[in-house]
Amino acid sequence: MQESENIRLLIAEDEPRLRSILSRELSQRGFQVTIAEDGTQAVSVLEKQEFDVLLLDVRMPGKDGLEVLAVAREIEPAPEAVMLTGNSTVETAVEAMKRGACDFVTKPCPLDALEQILRSAAEKRVLRRSNDAMKRKLADERNSGLLYASPAMAEVEKMIRRLAPSDGTVLVVGESGTGKEVAAQAIHNASERREAPFVDINCGAIPESLLESELFGHEKGAFTGADAARPGLFEMAHRGTLFLDEIGEIPIGLQVKLLRVLETKTFYRVGGRRRCDADVRVIAATNRDLQQEIEEGRFRNDLFYRINALQLELPPLRDRREDIPLLAKHFAAPKPIAKDVLGLLSKHDWPGNVRELKHVIERALLIGGEPDIVAEDLPAELLAAPLPPAVTVGGGASSAAASVAPPAPAAPRGLKEIEREQILTILEQVRWHRGKAAELLGVSPKTLYRKLRSYGISRSS
Repeated sequence: MQESENIRLLIAEDEPRLRSILSRELSQRGFQVTIAEDGTQAVSVLEKQEFDVLLLDVRMPGKDGLEVLAVAREIEPAPEAVMLTGNSTVETAVEAMKRGACDFVTKPCPLDALEQILRSAAEKRVLRRSNDAMKRKLADERNSGLLYASPAMAEVEKMIRRLAPSDGTVLVVGESGTGKEVAAQAIHNASERREAPFVDINCGAIPESLLESELFGHEKGAFTGADAARPGLFEMAHRGTLFLDEIGEIPIGLQVKLLRVLETKTFYRVGGRRRCDADVRVIAATNRDLQQEIEEGRFRNDLFYRINALQLELPPLRDRREDIPLLAKHFAAPKPIAKDVLGLLSKHDWPGNVRELKHVIERALLIGGEPDIVAEDLPAELLAAPLPPAVTVGGGASSAAASVAPPAPAAPRGLKEIEREQILTILEQVRWHRGKAAELLGVSPKTLYRKLRSYGISRSS
């Protein structure tokens, strides 16, 4: 329980004799007492000092106890309030509790009982503040959208917290599949713009001829097929965040217009004459070396310095292996993953990063027939991955390495049989759509075609 020496108490009582007794007795019991002669003075004191507990007489000249309580409830963090009442004002005290007071005492009240009530009120305030802090922490964790156990990603989240309050443009860099959009969303969710839209676009997925219209919108008749005016993403993201994924794919001519928007916060629709305001925070992302792109004339130097004022770098999955089991379980939920499978997943280098891991788990869910995900549900290249030798005290390799994960099949033919069966299962699941099958298998369509020929797989067979 909170020590009374640390409890800051404001007593608002208009009757001088009772006020003096309460002040003297409670001070002797260790409370830090401040007194107010009426409600108006109490409000004035509340504006200047923070208190843990208020002891408020219900009836006072100027402002009564209910009015002081209303002011106190607006303070952050709010103090707890105990109402002091005569027999004729008990109903008012009950009303005060409905409005947020934590208790009331009737005059005359034994000092021992009053002290206990005031201490309980102070303890309640401590508990409420602790709960509020926990709720904020949990809300922050939910909003971040990041799932990790590694120190590397803890640093990323710390950086996101530093970047979020700013309105400056952020450049998120990292290999393909590291979660750049998730990081951008986390910055938005932790920012003052969180209630407004988060709008994203992959600049490499839109034809060059349509990208300008997609970003800035167009007026009716601006080009062939523009049958009606249409807002662009800058307008859709008004007061929110616009995420430009793969910004390095934007044509050099359009980069000039993007730079102008970032500098002037205004733009024109394609074919339009009305200047539009761009109240938008821009977050850009790339897996390219933009410095190299500048040297080769594919990216503007001035745009690079404009978007690179604030940078967030995401580590590849191979540099944060502690996160692999956590992410895999998240993608697989509610289906469990066998322990030996988690070991295999943790040893893979994941050149496609989190995206590749997600595809592998989705594929395992699709083809797996067991209650949990087992080794046979994984692609052959994961099963064949060599185990790092464990080093004995003498410096040699230890046979204990075999206990870390199940050994790879000894015969190459065994792996081929497993892979052939997996390919057939996937093809049947997606009704022989080779593009979808290649994506689930984590290979290119060309590689899948080569494997089909190698294994003699055809729909007729």
